[in-house]
This record gives sequence, C-alpha cells and structure tokens, in this order.
Amino acid sequence: MDPLDIMMNLDHVIPYYQPIVSADTRKVIGYELKAYYLTEDGEKQRLDWFFKDSSIPHDFRLEVITCIQQKALDYYLETDKTVLLFFSYDAELLYEDDGETILSLLQSYESKGLDLSKIVLELKEKQITEEVYSLNSLFKYIKTLGIQIAFDDVGKTSGNLDKLTYFEPNIIKIDVSFLKEDALPHLYNDVHYSISMLAHKMGSTLLFKGITTYNQFNYAWRNGGRYYQGRYLAKSNPQFVEKDTYKDIMERDFQLFVKYEKKKMKAQLQLTTDIQQLFKQTLQDIDANAPHDEIIITIGNACSPFAFRVYICNDEGIQLSSNAEKSREGDWELNPEGRQKNWSWRPYFFESIVRMNVEKKGILSNLYTDIDRNEQIRTYSYPISKNKYIFMDIPYDYLFEQEGLL
Repeated sequence: MDPLDIMMNLDHVIPYYQPIVSADTRKVIGYELKAYYLTEDGEKQRLDWFFKDSSIPHDFRLEVITCIQQKALDYYLETDKTVLLFFSYDAELLYEDDGETILSLLQSYESKGLDLSKIVLELKEKQITEEVYSLNSLFKYIKTLGIQIAFDDVGKTSGNLDKLTYFEPNIIKIDVSFLKEDALPHLYNDVHYSISMLAHKMGSTLLFKGITTYNQFNYAWRNGGRYYQGRYLAKSNPQFVEKDTYKDIMERDFQLFVKYEKKKMKAQLQLTTDIQQLFKQTLQDIDANAPHDEIIITIGNACSPFAFRVYICNDEGIQLSSNAEKSREGDWELNPEGRQKNWSWRPYFFESIVRMNVEKKGILSNLYTDIDRNEQIRTYSYPISKNKYIFMDIPYDYLFEQEGLL
C-alpha cells in the first residue's frame, strides 16, 4: 500500500483495541490501541508497517498516529474512562519534537475529562538509543503529569537492564510470542526472572504480551506477570468489551496453574525427604573422621540413581574435597581439580548455609544451569557438621523422568 493513499484517506484509518487483563482482578484493566486501514472493498489491514518505516517522513507518521489517537480518545471519553489506554509511540518521533505533539494532544483532551493517569505511553526498548537517553528529563516531566511510561519488548533483544534502572518505567512489557509451545528456553526463564526481580524493586508492573497458547500464559504467570495480553485471552476489537469477559478462562487456568505448582512442590518435598533419609542412613555407617574424599565416594555410591557429582564445602564456600563424579559406565571417580575452589560467590550460597544451620536439614535448590554440563540441574545440600556441608548435583535426565521436578 502506498503511504500517500493513507495520507489522502485518513477517514479510513480506524482504531482497534486489544484488551489487557489483570491477574489480581481477572478483569480487563486496559486496552492497547491498534491502527488499521479499511480499504474500499472492506478489507482491514494493520498499519504497523507504516509507523516502522523510517523512509516515511516524520510528519506523515505523526499525522497518522495523531489521527488514530484522536479517534481513540473520542471513543474512550464516550465509553469507559476508568481503564488504561496504551498508546504505542516511536521513541524517535518523541525525540524529534521533544514530545510536543503527543503532550499537546493529551492535554487538549484533559479539559474534556481525560484522566492523564489512565494513559500509558509505550516505547520499544530497542528504540531507546544513546541519543534518546537525553529524553530522561522529558520522561520525568511526563510522569509528573500523571502519564505512565511503558517499555515494550524488554528482554527480547540484547538491550541492557540499565535502561530500566535509568528510566524506571511504570510498566515493563515482555513478549512471549517467540517462545514456542514445546520449546520454552530455560535461559529466557532466567532472564525474565531477573527482570521480574528488578521490576519488583523498582515498583514497576510486568505485562506479558503475545500470549497465544496455554503454555505461554502459564510461563507469564510463573514469571511474575500481573497484566496479560494476547490472542489466547483476547483478540483486538473495534469496541471495548465487558470487563468480566475473560474472567472465566483466567480463573480456570489459574486453578490449573496452582494445582500443578502444588504438585511440583510435593514432588520436590518428597525428593528432599527421600534423599535426607538416605543421607542419614549412609552417614551413620561412615566414620566422622574419615577423609573427605572417602565420604563423598560413599555418598555417591549410595545415591547413584539420582546423582552425578558430590563434594564437600565449609561454611566459607571453600571446597574441602575433590569432586566425586559418576562416569558414563556408572562408576564413581575422584577429580581433584575441584579441591580448594571458592563457591561463596554463587547466588544463595550463604542463604542455603544459614537455612541448613537453622533448620537442621538438607535443602533442594531451584533449577539452574550447570556450567560444565550446560543443562538444568538441582543441587541437594546437607549439613554433616557445624561448618561442613555435602553438595550433591542431580542431573537433568533424572529430573525429567520424575513428574514435578522440572
């Protein structure tokens, strides 16, 4: 389609609204504005390409985006002014006129009853270049007006998390559409978990978009999503919908999510209990003064069905033993290279040490990626004295075979 055709027929540019639902209320809390063009034969076409095409003059793109926003605001004020309205905006366009176009538009509607705190200005993270960093003062001014800032597609590209801490957006949007049904990459889970923790510290809300499947919805829920957007829950519509429209499907899926998480917790607790009992029985037959390497070989043989590495550390993180490692043939061998390594830098190391001392029992770690094997594993740690602890690594193969351990 020729951009000039669009410029000459702005009355054919029509707004659609994609619902955004909230986990806490299970209701529609807002809409993202989508721009479409209605052709002469009644065919509806998305206009995303028009706003992304940098060869189209800035003035053209600003005129079309302002046109669609005006139509959306007119409709918004006539219907439900209590929901959020998300405006996707090009950061470069915002930079070009220092936000004058969008702010003039919104302030002109404020006198008509628009609550600026219900407007969310959505910018793609990858467009926040070094040049756009100068917009920080503008972002701060926008926030003083009550307008919210959202960063879109966070974590999808090689963008740095320092953008989030520098600009502190109100809402962080993560796209999960590229995570396929049968292949949700575990490394992305780690990235999104980090973003979730950062968002929590900054007071930002996580919004997962592009949800087209049950698994993606579950993934978003498990990674701290408060808001959700995507065809699995709600398609774009030319009008607003009832707030409770998607409540039933959300409550149904949430019940399944919770049921599965409970099942996983029971499986992990059962594994922890089984290993602890085996450890106690095995350690009773070991001389407390036996060499560390002798202890880990004995533990390895006793736990061979679900372990591939065993070692001993002190409470400062220094490894006192070799690594007892299971070979492909199933035999346990000593690898002295691990001796005297310092593991205190590992996340949650000291938290685990303190918990073992207080609770007087072993602890099963969360899933994480083992550097040497490049696979997801869990580690079981157990106190054998006041300042010595056994660590046993459980391989992916075993976790995969047991329901609820992944």
